[in-house]
Amino acid sequence: MIKKKEPNLEDKKAWEEYIKNPSDIYDKDRGFPKKIQRRERYKFDLHGFTLDEANTKVKEIIEYCIKNKFRELLLITGKGIHSTNHEDAYISKNLGKLKYSVPEFIRTNSELNKFIITINDADKKDGGEGAIIIKLKNL
Repeated sequence: MIKKKEPNLEDKKAWEEYIKNPSDIYDKDRGFPKKIQRRERYKFDLHGFTLDEANTKVKEIIEYCIKNKFRELLLITGKGIHSTNHEDAYISKNLGKLKYSVPEFIRTNSELNKFIITINDADKKDGGEGAIIIKLKNL
């Protein structure tokens, strides 16, 4: 058995400070925050959502971000490596994964597409292949 190393004092202090006010984490079970400061980016994790649930949630989130004047939306989709869609012959191997289906849903939805400037893979520091950055128009 491998024994885990204890974190150093500096890491412990940083963690203690962070958990006092983890404002950059959104609890999807509690709904949208009541009061939110203007920020550059809104972040949401879609892990665990089905395709239909994810599309509905993405529409809701984009509308929320436009209303609250966010410039970017970071959607964490995952890479699809745990996906079981390969077991169903009626599901596309690519479009059955949120990583591919969410951007396609946005591009083909004229109601949402009018709010979007670009949709790209996130930088490695933001999740890389497992996340997408959506630049929103300033309306």
